[in-house]
Amino acid sequence: MADQTKRGLTIVTGAAGALGACVARELSDKGFRVCAVDLKPVPEQDGVLVYGGHVDLTNFEDVERSLSEITDQLGPVENLVNIAGGFAWETLADGSVNTWNRMWAMNLQTALHMSMAGLQQVKVSKGCIVNIGAAGAAKADLGMGPYAASKAAVEKLTETLSKELRPSGGRANAVLPSIIDTPANHDGMPGSDTSDWIPPGDIAHLVGFLLSDSARCINGALIPITCGA
Repeated sequence: MADQTKRGLTIVTGAAGALGACVARELSDKGFRVCAVDLKPVPEQDGVLVYGGHVDLTNFEDVERSLSEITDQLGPVENLVNIAGGFAWETLADGSVNTWNRMWAMNLQTALHMSMAGLQQVKVSKGCIVNIGAAGAAKADLGMGPYAASKAAVEKLTETLSKELRPSGGRANAVLPSIIDTPANHDGMPGSDTSDWIPPGDIAHLVGFLLSDSARCINGALIPITCGA
């Protein structure tokens, strides 16, 4: 395990969810100093620092305030892992503009706000931002418009962040999973064939690699993790 005292802070958003909790645990096990944040209460995990305030990641002022409190207590940010997000299936004929706005807020704004608030610290630390996109954003199927559009925007955010970070030695990449094997997805899609669903631990391993020195030449990458589906 690396010496944590020599590391800056790695912020993991969406850490109350199955994927976020798994990524926080994986990174902590790899020696990163991890601070877990979410709007919902974050379960305690050994080795993971939990920010006690609930952060509304769709509100930029709340993100700025929370990040200032975190860094005052724990030191500067080195990496950001933007996992917070959500899903909705809805056709245009039966749907609402509110769903599009909600997906935009949950999937793009959460990543955008934390990236904007922490960007300067990541630059100084020569750190990395990893965003969670979606393989399904490449081609929106029936009912997938609001979700796919918001995740496609996450990809564009990642690409432009990679250009902004490059002169300082920082990096930005995105992981694009297909369906993740979580309790929520099992509940939402009962009876589905889960053989190609992606274990959260596999995504966590990839995130850990992207934050590591071994990935120092990977910047602006949009990496699918789909079992070839």
